[in-house]
Amino acid sequence: MKAVIFDMDGVIIDSEPMHLRVNKKIFKRLGLKISLKEYRNFIGSTNTEMWTTFKKEYELHQTIPELVKIQVSDTLKDLKKSKEKPISGIVSLLRELKKNNIRIGLASSSPLENINLVLKIFKIKKYFSAIVSGEDLKRSKPAPDIFLKAAKKLKVKPEECIVIEDSEKGVQAAKSAGMKCIGYKNKNSGNQNLSKADLIIKNFSKLDIDYFRGLFFNLTN
Repeated sequence: MKAVIFDMDGVIIDSEPMHLRVNKKIFKRLGLKISLKEYRNFIGSTNTEMWTTFKKEYELHQTIPELVKIQVSDTLKDLKKSKEKPISGIVSLLRELKKNNIRIGLASSSPLENINLVLKIFKIKKYFSAIVSGEDLKRSKPAPDIFLKAAKKLKVKPEECIVIEDSEKGVQAAKSAGMKCIGYKNKNSGNQNLSKADLIIKNFSKLDIDYFRGLFFNLTN
């Protein structure tokens, strides 16, 4: 094991309630009646992917870039006003991984503006050697592209990585990339199917460097 790659939304920040709050207001402004079940299909997806589907399905007159811009702008405003904190155990985990010379990456479907603001608010950008936004790629999760790009930037092989994800699409992407995957069961991320993950956890209390190495050894032998 040479690297750990984190998803952001639902893993580093418990942001799904915020995204739901912001998107509900946007849907209302646009006159869209989107059920919670329909909306949760896009957890782990990029904004572009979500709005591409909704534009076609609801015949929206705005362009996809315009819709994404509205969402990004509203999300950034909400983030700046929020009092969100990192999910419990994340900062100490980042600190320990860094101390033990494990390379750390972040691979999120969120736009880079959102990613940078979260890392700035939490004061944790220093821990990450590679940051990849799914908005910069042609294919989003569950395609493996985002994790493969993160591994390349970290200068490690996919099989040397462990990914931490909270969404079904994210887990699928990690496994398709040939990486080990820890599924984090975040209740605010909806009823995500994490069954393809190598390990499923409900909190980060047990995750330390020895646990990671033991898990990696057991999974590769």
